[in-house]
Amino acid sequence: MDGQEHKRRIALLGSTGSMGVQSLQVIAQYPDLLQLEVIAANSSADLLIQQARTYKPNIVVVVQEEAYKKVKAALADEDIKVFCGEQSLCDVCEMECVDMVLSCIVGVAGLRPAYHAIECGKQLALANKETLVVAGELMTRKAKENKTPIYPVDSEHSAIFQSLAGEHFNPIEKLIITASGGPFRGWSKEELEKVTLEMALKHPNWNMGPKVTIDSSTLMNKGLEVIEAKWLFDVPIQNIEVVVHPQSIVHSLVQFQDGSIKAQLGLPDMKLPIQYAITYPFRLENNFPRLNFSDYPQLTFEKPDLENFPCLHIAYEASRRGGNLPCVMNAANEMAVRWFLEGKIRYADIPVLIENTLAKADYCVPQSVEEYLEIDRQTKQRICMGE
Repeated sequence: MDGQEHKRRIALLGSTGSMGVQSLQVIAQYPDLLQLEVIAANSSADLLIQQARTYKPNIVVVVQEEAYKKVKAALADEDIKVFCGEQSLCDVCEMECVDMVLSCIVGVAGLRPAYHAIECGKQLALANKETLVVAGELMTRKAKENKTPIYPVDSEHSAIFQSLAGEHFNPIEKLIITASGGPFRGWSKEELEKVTLEMALKHPNWNMGPKVTIDSSTLMNKGLEVIEAKWLFDVPIQNIEVVVHPQSIVHSLVQFQDGSIKAQLGLPDMKLPIQYAITYPFRLENNFPRLNFSDYPQLTFEKPDLENFPCLHIAYEASRRGGNLPCVMNAANEMAVRWFLEGKIRYADIPVLIENTLAKADYCVPQSVEEYLEIDRQTKQRICMGE
């Protein structure tokens, strides 16, 4: 692959989350082509130990110190190096034994290692949408400077990426990002007032972690994807449209200036976009379930309900205004979702908290990763203090 004599060597950051677990399954299918060099996680010691023993990476990184001690002790009999701390996430990106960094870290925690991977000239397969939401201009500028590719892993962005193959010289008129609508599609404001955590965690089509599942139910996930698409494909925010497609078979579409539309279709399975990102430009044979059109006699599309699901509109507005506001919005959303998962706020409070936080934010244009991370920290601190 890529004309290399060796296997494509991968550092998987965020291996214990939903995307990380599926990524390990994909990598294991191609032992002759892919080499797992690094797995990394924040604090899920038991699962990380199990993954290390099963997949035999050369290096394991654990961010939290207590979890690190447990992992290091448990793997003492293995020929595996174990490192600790946030800085180690960046350090492994520098290693010569790594060709590609697959970032599956959830939230803004993925920003610094993803940026450092690009600085080091590593290919970046990006499943962490917050990286581009928070610091898209900074990330894409550095990627262009270093001629470092960013391969999207999200199913929607992978669909756009695949639809653009062979269309390099053809101007894009519009990107159309599909949304399942989540578990509460068609619900009234009164019904949404009664949503419980258990209800919100039941996504109708996709298997995702709790943070992404809640974001999907509020349509904030789609707002984050719109901002991410703006930076990935260099398309103005006003030329990106969201349509609700409950079947989740059409993963996204590209409309060109002649009016033609190209789309990528498939069953709702994240393993396919993961595989495409880490083996690009090749389409490798696999045993994933195939789409049978007779099982889906109708594919339907509708406009999103912005009145009852305002998070999507909030994301569009934050992106239009730019600067630090997408970062502030993302930080507020992370806190709101965390509090909802912890039972501290109601489901209907999530967009209210985000809007109130944005209304109090002072506009600025950050110039570095550290500035973005400081804005994220300050925003979360102000929310915690109830200001």
